[in-house]
Amino acid sequence: MGEPGRGAAGALPLRRLAQPLLRRLSELLDRAVPGRGWRDLAQRAGSRGTVRLSPSDLEQCSLKVLEPEGSPSQSLLKLLGDRGCTVAELVELLQGLEHTEALQCLSLAGIKIVVQPDSQAVLAGQVVKLCCWATGHPFVRYQWFKQEKEIPHGTSPELVLNPVNVNDSGFYICRVNSESSFVFSRWARLEVCDVQGASHEGFIGLPENKLHICIQPQLQNLTVGDALVLECGAVGNPIPHYQWFRNGFPLANGSKNIYTVTSVDVEHQGTYWCRVFNDREDQDSEKIEVIIGRKAMAVECTEEELSDLQEPDLLERSNHRPVGLLYYAGHGYENYGNSFMVPVDVPNPYRSANCLCVQNILKLMQAKETGLNVFLLDMCRKRNEYDDTILILDALKVTANIVFGYATCQGAEAFEIQQSGLANGIFMKFLKDRLLEDKKITVLLDEVAEDMGKCHLTKGKQALEIRSSLSEKRALTDPIQQTASSAESLARNLQWAKAHELPESMYLEFKCGVQIQLGFAAEFSNVMIIYTRIVKKPPEIAVCRAYVTDFALDLDVDPKEANKGTPEETGSYLVSKDLPKHCLYTRLSSLQKLREHLIFTVCLHYEYPGIEDTMDERKEVNVGKPLIAKLGLHHGFKTKNCLQTCCVANNPFHNQMESSPVASQYYIPSHCQPNSCPGVYHPNRMCAGNIRQLEACSCSGTSRILATRHEVQNDSRPVGKSNVPVETTDDTVELEFLLSNSLRFPEQQQP
Repeated sequence: MGEPGRGAAGALPLRRLAQPLLRRLSELLDRAVPGRGWRDLAQRAGSRGTVRLSPSDLEQCSLKVLEPEGSPSQSLLKLLGDRGCTVAELVELLQGLEHTEALQCLSLAGIKIVVQPDSQAVLAGQVVKLCCWATGHPFVRYQWFKQEKEIPHGTSPELVLNPVNVNDSGFYICRVNSESSFVFSRWARLEVCDVQGASHEGFIGLPENKLHICIQPQLQNLTVGDALVLECGAVGNPIPHYQWFRNGFPLANGSKNIYTVTSVDVEHQGTYWCRVFNDREDQDSEKIEVIIGRKAMAVECTEEELSDLQEPDLLERSNHRPVGLLYYAGHGYENYGNSFMVPVDVPNPYRSANCLCVQNILKLMQAKETGLNVFLLDMCRKRNEYDDTILILDALKVTANIVFGYATCQGAEAFEIQQSGLANGIFMKFLKDRLLEDKKITVLLDEVAEDMGKCHLTKGKQALEIRSSLSEKRALTDPIQQTASSAESLARNLQWAKAHELPESMYLEFKCGVQIQLGFAAEFSNVMIIYTRIVKKPPEIAVCRAYVTDFALDLDVDPKEANKGTPEETGSYLVSKDLPKHCLYTRLSSLQKLREHLIFTVCLHYEYPGIEDTMDERKEVNVGKPLIAKLGLHHGFKTKNCLQTCCVANNPFHNQMESSPVASQYYIPSHCQPNSCPGVYHPNRMCAGNIRQLEACSCSGTSRILATRHEVQNDSRPVGKSNVPVETTDDTVELEFLLSNSLRFPEQQQP
């Protein structure tokens, strides 16, 4: 194993060792027995050619005994440090003197865990070994914990459980101790699977650590109101993870080895199975049927009541007709009666093949037999002079209840108001003030049109256009009706939840003793804020600063706007009040383009008092695929050459998933809290009379309050170190589910 002073700490100049450590070394050398004192150290240094020490140097050191607080050893160590001696060289000299006490003192500078314990799932009765090795051995000591309790006799680098039983399941951690310092290993989760009534003979001969399902789910024959409990158990290393399926669709809240429904109904009937997987392999359990029967119940009804049940209006009211809603804010154009939404990364010039046709989206909605289709399009409708293509679309169905709310008239532009880095389309500015009014959609849009007509900034330039075939009294406040039996709905909800999962906050320990917190917040499903904060700094370090860098080229990260002192400086306004203070903030957007895991570097700069040189340490961090990146939207998309950039790429009002041309309406699961399900924004009301006082923003050097959509598109927790471990959350792997064809538009092609 490693020796004290070897590794990164060994290259440290001797003069940069902490003063308390130098004083401790000096005391040990001053009072050492003959053959291990400061003179012996000086002689060995001279004989080895490490540094040159003259007789006058040694005399100067010896005279220090005449001073009240003088120390010959401290004077010698200062001389060695001034002449370039490193910690590694001092260690070699002390090893030659066999000065164990001094070597143990120096080992504090080099404690580092090099072998971490692994999480694993095993069968009861097996032999389990958890390993933790650290540099500095044998000058370090080990203590194992299960949760927060010390394990008796768990004082070696290897914790052996022989035989292991179900009571041994839990989280384990090892504390590596030295004379006055300690570090913790990472948490290791141990799952012990007890296959009752079965021998282990069926598992003999399996390759070590191989993934294997040892408990299969069992057929269930239930009655409405019963509890459904399905169990699947597996062993393997890395530790297995689980995802339950019904009728081919992944189940929300089905990521544990046991899947439960407290009270079943007939819609829970179907074919269930569990997919077990880890980083190396995956395996499906047996497929079983869950049969749900209704409780026997006698019901008396008259012939008249039976006849009433067959009336068409009752049948019509008993069937929920789904709603299609599309809100889009961004650049667009209109050619030959067809409207096109333009993604931010289109080539220049762009044509209809690079964009999404609104009429095609309506056709897809009609294919779903939607009872109401609403389009709110906050975009320009001028003609694209570079696009002469005349699209020949299949005829739309003749259906009622279609409403188009165009932000502007045909052939005209749509404008934005920009204030303090934020931008709102004129249409949305007035629409958001009336969104919660319980009025027929067309009535509400008429009132929005009247409000827009009073805006002096756009009078004669922009007017709302409404097209409608509404034959029912439908409002934007109509309740959303969910059919729990819809497998597609469950799949969508699971994907929506996954698209709002953030990496867990983490603490990084650097070799110099600095600890930083790395936290994450979401502004949209494809926009994430990373913040860094120093939570621990050794007293011998004068100044330190941590920042993040080296992001994937797929992401939109401007280095000049990264690692800022406030979220607003990065272009983030919506979540700034919810973020911790006194941090450095970096905003990552376009996460839907992320193809691989998000890997970046955390750099630490620090300085010691009186030393001009700045020390640097770097740590690579892998946070998997955060937010929308989990859904792998880039799969199947054709890459395009994008020659344009947008000066307001941080505009939070464009879409729910920023920079994506389509924002669909989804149900947000109740278990997702506001911080984990971002994108629902409740802006403050702003009356038309306040527009005069809006601040102007500068795009490409031109100061203005009003900008067209076309111009906007083309403008170029502190914790102290505890000696008792703190249990972490469950160690779950991030699943990747691709959107099914029914959940995305085939015309959408985006990297």
